[in-house]
Amino acid sequence: MTTSSVHRPLGTTLAAGTVVGAGAAVYATWVEPRWFALRELTVPCLPPGRPEVRVLHLSDLHLVPRQHRKRDWVRGLAALEPDLVVHTGDHLAAMDAVPAALDTYGTLLDRPGAFVLGSNDYYPPTAKNPLRYLNDSHRRGADLTPRRLPTQDLVDGLTARGWVDLTHRRVRIETGGVTLELVGTDDAHLGLDDYARVSAPADPGADLTIGVTHAPYRRVLDPMAADGARLLIAGHTHGGQLRVPGYGALVTNCDLDTPRARGLSRWWPGAGATSSRLRPRAAPSADPPSDAAWLHVSAGLGGNPYTPFRFCCRPEATLLTLTNDPRRRI
Repeated sequence: MTTSSVHRPLGTTLAAGTVVGAGAAVYATWVEPRWFALRELTVPCLPPGRPEVRVLHLSDLHLVPRQHRKRDWVRGLAALEPDLVVHTGDHLAAMDAVPAALDTYGTLLDRPGAFVLGSNDYYPPTAKNPLRYLNDSHRRGADLTPRRLPTQDLVDGLTARGWVDLTHRRVRIETGGVTLELVGTDDAHLGLDDYARVSAPADPGADLTIGVTHAPYRRVLDPMAADGARLLIAGHTHGGQLRVPGYGALVTNCDLDTPRARGLSRWWPGAGATSSRLRPRAAPSADPPSDAAWLHVSAGLGGNPYTPFRFCCRPEATLLTLTNDPRRRI
């Protein structure tokens, strides 16, 4: 066997691997981040006899004004005519993004709505080593800069149009023929959360209590569920952002277990300690208690513009249909 006959197949394999790797990188950076998806889920969390309510869950827009494709797609969601819009934070990704964000939400701001803030509503994104995404260094707040985003301009713009700021607030909203109690916190990823300020038993006069937070840390989810919230809504994880086919998310950027990095699952105090990291495709709540809450974590619509990649994790908004029928779940 000649030397050339040995090395030719190896060279061909390396070349093919390089082409596949380059193609995957192009897809993850330029294609999937712009391939927006509308998810539709049914959540059986309302008491008997109450009408269905449609909640549009938006999260992690991470908007830069030049992102016209994303802006047009989000603006078009108003055609769904949801009964309630809930935004779980990280609206901004640029110092000048507030006017663009308000314009992007468009006539959704005419619908009943509520929001909380995320870390990227306080601090602009920074450049970082993309490999840090795969270890725990992204959890430590080391990337914060002295610069501050115009957070108050964002809050003022949203509340002026009628959306409720849920930052450490507990409010009641009448919509779609039901009474909803909403309770929210500030961003747990920055350590700004203080759920004790709003902790209270679920309002018995409301049809449903919904807990809203940006980053789904267990220290927030557990007391919300213990207080009687039967639906918990969060974002922040980007669904893992990079998902391995047949395996799932590698990280959640918080202490939530990876099987719950996106989508609908069950939650109760202590639930995060019962899930196996080694079984990401298995249901993370095989035998939940009868009073367990539903947890919806959005994979979000954007990301840090310095690390814009997504793989097997399309950017998304979710239309949650809340129902009283326990047999219905999509």
